[in-house]
Amino acid sequence: MTDKPLLILIAGPYRSGTGGDPRAMAANLDRLESAAWPVFAAGHLPVIGEWVALPVLRSAGAGPTDALADQVLYPAAERLLARCDAVLRLPGASAGADQDVATARRRGLPVFHDISEIPRRAPQETR
Repeated sequence: MTDKPLLILIAGPYRSGTGGDPRAMAANLDRLESAAWPVFAAGHLPVIGEWVALPVLRSAGAGPTDALADQVLYPAAERLLARCDAVLRLPGASAGADQDVATARRRGLPVFHDISEIPRRAPQETR
């Protein structure tokens, strides 16, 4: 068990394998988000790069299939990883998620491949 909550980046396929199909990307985001509760329930704070990058893209008048996306999605994840304590890598082919794992390892951050690998925090009293 750990006493400090970890900020854990959930990494996995988002655009990969979708051919730009918005429904397929939404399904991938749903899959990423399905890991958020187990991370939170273990006492940590989950974060997904697209939660940061997609609003940035929208505010620039762009979306995940526009040319600007590569200039936002990968750098947003890189910047986010500068603040994260660990990565949870979900299954599936994804160059971006593989890049997140490589960055985490370079920075000496733990990379988990299953929720069961994440240390649980001791239950804290709520205010």
